[in-house]
Amino acid sequence: MKFRFLWIGKTKDKNWRALQEEYAKRLSFFVKCEFTELKDSAAHETKEIEGKRFLENLNQSLFVCLLDVKGRSISSQDLAKNIENWQNRGLKEIVFLIGGAEGVASEVVERANYSLSLSFLTFTHDMARVVLLEQLYRAFTIIKGFPYQK
Repeated sequence: MKFRFLWIGKTKDKNWRALQEEYAKRLSFFVKCEFTELKDSAAHETKEIEGKRFLENLNQSLFVCLLDVKGRSISSQDLAKNIENWQNRGLKEIVFLIGGAEGVASEVVERANYSLSLSFLTFTHDMARVVLLEQLYRAFTIIKGFPYQK
């Protein structure tokens, strides 16, 4: 199984970047990871234009997990169960999408196979990336029965 992360913009803050890299390294012990950072939208661009950039990077065979405030709020245990389920279904590649500041276009929402909310709280994109990577790492430690902070 492979995880691909597709998001708008770069992680600019060096501290968040370091955390992102740390959790990506930990996660890579369990699953192959690939990161694609799409260019930030210009001030005049809409989320629909951004959405086209997302869709250009997806094909029909990919399983897409969209991070969305309207998505499912689940526990770390449930995320681990979902990942196990995806593995058992034989999914080869899962793409995690994080949209821009204005959210994502309706076409992207419709394309998603699963919609996940990290929290009812609002995070910066840098924070959301780190939280996602940490939770995916945590999910694999749950699946494998490895000790990890509770």
